[in-house]
Amino acid sequence: MEQLKREESVDVDEEKWVYGSSVDHKGRVPLRASTGVWKASLFIIAIEFSERLSYFGIATSLILYLTKVIHQDLKTAAKSVNYWSGVTTMMPLFGGFLADAYLGRFSTVLVSSIVYLLGLIFLTMSRLVPSLKPCDTSLCHETRKIHEVVFFFAMYLISIGTGGHKPSLESFGADQFDDDHSEERRKKMSFFNWWNFGLCSGLLFGVTVIVYVQDHAGWGVSDIILTAVMATTIVIFCIGRPFYRYRMPTGSPLTPMLQVLVAAIKKRNLPYPSDPTQLYYEVPKSLKTQSRLLCHTDKLKFLDKAAILEDKQNSANPWTLASVTKVEEMKLILNMIPIWLTTLPFGICVAQASTFFIKQGATLNREIAHGFLIPPASIYSVAAIAMIVSVTIYDKVLVPVLRRVTKNERGLKILQRIGIGMVFTIATMVVAALVERKRLMMGSSSMSVFWLAPQFIIIGVGDGFTLVGLQEYFYDQVPDSMRSLGIAFYLSVIGAASFLSSLLITIVDHITEKSGKSWFGKDLNSSRLDNFYWLLAAITAVDLCIYVCVARQYSYKNVQRRAVVADSNCYEGDGAGAMA
Repeated sequence: MEQLKREESVDVDEEKWVYGSSVDHKGRVPLRASTGVWKASLFIIAIEFSERLSYFGIATSLILYLTKVIHQDLKTAAKSVNYWSGVTTMMPLFGGFLADAYLGRFSTVLVSSIVYLLGLIFLTMSRLVPSLKPCDTSLCHETRKIHEVVFFFAMYLISIGTGGHKPSLESFGADQFDDDHSEERRKKMSFFNWWNFGLCSGLLFGVTVIVYVQDHAGWGVSDIILTAVMATTIVIFCIGRPFYRYRMPTGSPLTPMLQVLVAAIKKRNLPYPSDPTQLYYEVPKSLKTQSRLLCHTDKLKFLDKAAILEDKQNSANPWTLASVTKVEEMKLILNMIPIWLTTLPFGICVAQASTFFIKQGATLNREIAHGFLIPPASIYSVAAIAMIVSVTIYDKVLVPVLRRVTKNERGLKILQRIGIGMVFTIATMVVAALVERKRLMMGSSSMSVFWLAPQFIIIGVGDGFTLVGLQEYFYDQVPDSMRSLGIAFYLSVIGAASFLSSLLITIVDHITEKSGKSWFGKDLNSSRLDNFYWLLAAITAVDLCIYVCVARQYSYKNVQRRAVVADSNCYEGDGAGAMA
């Protein structure tokens, strides 16, 4: 009877307070009713809307600016965009590390947002300050070097700001939901869908309103708008401070992994225990301070030797003895490598949407009615709308149905969701190849820009599966102390793919030029992008087969439920396997 009363008391206490590694803005245990969940997340989604508004308002028009104002040829401009995009999406690895290890997520978001704002200010100056403008006339034949220097300095300052902003903000938003509270855990599964709704709304306004202003009022006016919106949302983000739940930085997350590796190598000659319970399990701490513990899995058994208890071993030395939780965290990172590698071709296909797809739109007939011309980059809005619709339908219609069918809280397992999106990506490249072939045959002037709509719709729907799935996967499956880095791993897929896209363009250009005529001419009409799209479709199709094999062997994170941790009652985040 007393045991039952104690359990009821714990349940009531946990309903009132958020135990674990979270604190409120004064460093206390957070009160569940007044912190976190949607009341905090809305402030965070607001600044994400602003950042994506700026990013896509700039990124989707970048290739047009480089070719029209700075006078780069198509191949050079595409590489410049890919390099900038690659740096922008690889920088979060550094920013995520700083957030997890030293600065904390809130501080990293605030500092990086200010750096981002400085980048926007310099970008505005490069277009409005007379001595920094491309030239003195409205039509530039040769751009000033000082403009190029300040322009690219501003662009890469924005990259640095994004490096801290992106991984920290998304993980900070997800931190507002308690994984050990069933109701909040379900809300968290919807968070990534609505996060992308806000992201796509920013994208949509960026490629319509901002791009329209660029075309009709000038680049400088659009930059002023972006700067003002970013400054406003930084203030809004700070206003939400009392409502947030914070996770304190825990030091370098790489050190414990290195300790596991060193301990496993030192004990490589020890026999593996017949019973896994003979391994060193971390002693559960107080509910109020305890981080989540992981259960033992049978994969990568070599690392388990780091947790073997030797006679009279001092458990205080982490370089000779690691807990099962630390060993399992190392396994999680190693298991992610094949998934990361097999999603790179998807990222290469996504990179084409902001380069060649936009450039194609610039050559087509963009008139709607009464002489109104759609800005070339605005065609990207079709992908944003498709993603918003697909994410909304998935969250509100498909997930409830799939939960009943699959008995899985998410509806689909994360890796299944990613795989479905990759099928859409292959379809995108096939449709893009067919449309480009038709454009070459018909001629650009007689062909409407809406011929590009199908490929943007398909890639938008695919992104609703794959991009959201990758965000969930890399946030959920990394160790809890590495969640900013987890989002950075997701972004690095897009970043590394952008660099690979540039490399692939260089290789294909070199090979096809030797065989007679390069697939990448000075302009689109002298190029054969349709062949390049067919190549990408074939690469992604082969990769999807490899991905399915890898995903079927994957084991999800095994977490001990906090309330019953002493009984080592484990649950997996998504089931034992995926794509099965």
